[in-house]
Amino acid sequence: MLNPPPGLTLDNPHDRGNAPSPLPRWAQQVLVAVFVVGFVLSGVFAATEHWRRATFTLGAAMLWLTIMRLTCDSQVIGLVAVRSKRFDAFFTTALGAAMLWLSWSVDALGS
Repeated sequence: MLNPPPGLTLDNPHDRGNAPSPLPRWAQQVLVAVFVVGFVLSGVFAATEHWRRATFTLGAAMLWLTIMRLTCDSQVIGLVAVRSKRFDAFFTTALGAAMLWLSWSVDALGS
């Protein structure tokens, strides 16, 4: 991995004052792996035209991302740490809940 020039950092500027995660790094990486599996699985469901399963799985993965954002260090979760923990948690919770509601509320149309 390339190191940035002196004085520059790749850390999320919104997370610089946060305490480190109480979870060990391996546990944080397991949480990330579970998210990636859910995200990929939702893509497989979408590719095989099981859109309700895809929507439900992606919504559940977004709620899992909320847990990850609140418990993991931003160096571990990388690009999903966009803004502050509070904003990211609110956004992923709202998006995940909306997707779960959508998957439950729309008629299956015989599928």
